Amino acid sequence: MKLAIVGGGSTYTPELIDGFARLREALPLEEVRLVDPDESRLALVAGMSRRMLAHAGHPARVIGTTDLVAGVADADAVLVQLRVGGQHARHADETWPHEVGCIGQETTGPGGLAKALRTVPVVLRIAEAVRRHAKPDAWIVDFTNPVGIVTRALLEAGHRAVGLCNVAIGFQRRYASLFGVEHDRVHLGHVGLNHLTWERSVTIDGRDRLPELIADRLGDLADEVHLAPELLAQLGVVPSYYLRYYYAHDEVLREQLAEPSRAEAVQAIERELLGLYADDSQHEKPAALEGRGGAFYSEAAIELLAAMQGGADRARVVNLRNDGVLPFLPDDHVIEVPAVFRDGGFVAEPVAPLADDLAGLVSAVAGYERLALDAAVHGGRERVLRAMRAHPLVLQHDRAERLTDLLLAENARFLEWA
Repeated sequence: MKLAIVGGGSTYTPELIDGFARLREALPLEEVRLVDPDESRLALVAGMSRRMLAHAGHPARVIGTTDLVAGVADADAVLVQLRVGGQHARHADETWPHEVGCIGQETTGPGGLAKALRTVPVVLRIAEAVRRHAKPDAWIVDFTNPVGIVTRALLEAGHRAVGLCNVAIGFQRRYASLFGVEHDRVHLGHVGLNHLTWERSVTIDGRDRLPELIADRLGDLADEVHLAPELLAQLGVVPSYYLRYYYAHDEVLREQLAEPSRAEAVQAIERELLGLYADDSQHEKPAALEGRGGAFYSEAAIELLAAMQGGADRARVVNLRNDGVLPFLPDDHVIEVPAVFRDGGFVAEPVAPLADDLAGLVSAVAGYERLALDAAVHGGRERVLRAMRAHPLVLQHDRAERLTDLLLAENARFLEWA
């Protein structure tokens, strides 16, 4: 198998490479192509990746290139993991919304809209290169945030694509550890939109163990997602960490105003990692990589790629077209639920009706996402304003006007129409 990783110069790429080395039987790789416009960074990451595979006795070749066409040519699959504007743009996304009393986050709220506007046009151009130069049946696996919006952009443009996030696999691994079972025995009732999901069941060998988790370990569950135990008890489900931006917005905003941005912390970690990658004696995943985020990303990607190559067909949580799974959303909206890869495509498992409060929030954010994609594809201040105003964390027109002006001022150099 030939795999192209667009955004391969990311400091997180060695996490993927470590997974390839550990799980080589699950995913036979002949060649890994790292594609990135940053030559110096790419050289360091590619060198580290080669040493890691060689040390593990893995036969795959690692090729680093700044040429997108060469990178995706004849690829069996293309994984997209880029951040347009890098950590500097992320820092902006995490800070300018504070001027209007909103949380700053790179995938949720005003910052998430800014990221979508920067990202969607770039990913669509990459996808066109994949369509023309990769193998005809090649899949695009999107790990680029905001995953739901980006994946919908790809599907709307007719690309063979699926979105991937590590939230669900993190929950699965955690619950497997709590119950002392192998992770593949744990099946999650994971439902919602990307970064707007809840775990409604934790099924092990046919039995839902979530009620006993809530009864016996409510405090621990709440601490892990930084939410009030009373909220989880009332909901009867476990929200993802990203629901904290909705359920505890003002608390999060106070914390953000008192602390450095996540981008600043990641920049410090990246400087350390790039220094380690430059050391020719380094051939194992550095411990510092754990602070970079994205836990279990490599396992999620490998399991998904293996399934798409004809591996086991058990359900995995992905981002895919709704097609009636959530009947209150349009068929072409992208949702995040367990699905099986079957007959060359992903088939979502049936989902029981959502409680009114969950369905209401999903509907509201989905409406914002559709407007955000329209703005990202077609441009224009009015479209950006409509999307901004539609987000449940904004809503007020005056606030949306001020946030739109800030967004456009911060991102003018990334937006061709601005």
